Amino acid sequence: MKLSVVIVNYNVSFYLEQCLRSVKKAIQGLQAEVWVVDNHSSDGSLEYLRPHFPWVNFLPNLHNEGFSKANNLALRQCHGEYALLLNPDTIVAEDTLREALRFMEAHPDAGALGVRMLNPDGTSAPESRRGIPSPMTAFYKLTGLCRRFPHHPRLGHYYMGGISWHEPHEIEIVSGAFCLLRRTALSEVGFLDEDFFMYGEDIDLSYRLLRQGYHNYYLPALILHYKGESTRRSSFRHVHVFHEAMLIFLRKHYAHFSFLLLAPLQLAIYLQALLALTRMGFARARHVLGFFPRKRRKSNPLYIFLGRESSLNECRTLAQAHGLEALFVEGSMETLPQGHLSRALSLTPGRETFVVYDTEAYPYSAILQLFTQAPKPKVALGTYDPATKTLITPNEILR
Repeated sequence: MKLSVVIVNYNVSFYLEQCLRSVKKAIQGLQAEVWVVDNHSSDGSLEYLRPHFPWVNFLPNLHNEGFSKANNLALRQCHGEYALLLNPDTIVAEDTLREALRFMEAHPDAGALGVRMLNPDGTSAPESRRGIPSPMTAFYKLTGLCRRFPHHPRLGHYYMGGISWHEPHEIEIVSGAFCLLRRTALSEVGFLDEDFFMYGEDIDLSYRLLRQGYHNYYLPALILHYKGESTRRSSFRHVHVFHEAMLIFLRKHYAHFSFLLLAPLQLAIYLQALLALTRMGFARARHVLGFFPRKRRKSNPLYIFLGRESSLNECRTLAQAHGLEALFVEGSMETLPQGHLSRALSLTPGRETFVVYDTEAYPYSAILQLFTQAPKPKVALGTYDPATKTLITPNEILR
């Protein structure tokens, strides 16, 4: 067995369905297996997905054990020479897994490999390449110096902004949203540290691989990551777990540092968490009390559907049922290869727009390439899958 794909699910059944359909295309011709660990979802994920994906190994958890424990459950049972940790709210381009495996085969020193993760608007997600959050690097991140000087070799090291997006490169931290691991290296350093409930486990694992003498790499192969559908980032729990993970990493790997160095950093982490929680609490309170009502959106978003005639007819029915303002453009990779970048289409600057691609008319690789060619403000990717009759955008799922 060449590859084992491991996905942890928690209440994102339709995003996971889309992810699995993309993975199925990406593993064609490969000796591969797919494992889905369900962390006690309450949305009927297993009941819905099992009949549609009989080739997937589903492992139900009786409780939400966290990201690390769930991944380890599958890692202990899978058989691949390589193991891929993959988030459920992702779309994998058809050629990404082959490119990644070829790179790992050509670089026996590689312990882990990450790829170019795209945001739904086509911009590159900075967490695709990260540096070790040493006390000083973490300090630059927490104080905003990293954001202010993203290409500086020291101040911007957290996101390694000085390296090219278009060339393979050694990096330090591989994101857990797409982390391809050499199984022999994983056996040497051990599985994910289960002290990390969520967040930080990828940093810890990447760091242990480096200390073992392996190298971690970035490869400019593409996936889409919705970022947040599997984790509600606006929740109080998210803020607590995220900052707790930062502290766990520092205590585990930098406990030998001087108290005078670590104490200010730990204080900064607590203050940032407190500030985030205060902002969230204030926003909720004023909304509930009605003192400061939210501003109404000036206009409804525009949906531009691109696809074959049969799919467009289904999308018309869907748009009418949900009251969407929509345009319908017939096209495919053969007849309209430039998609929404075609001169025949003009996007209104500044207007919130979802460009919805028929996934049977355009391969995922082409869709992602089109979006990364020319990202536009307020223009985001949507997909319509005729097989599932489902429209997915970063904001909603419509059926």
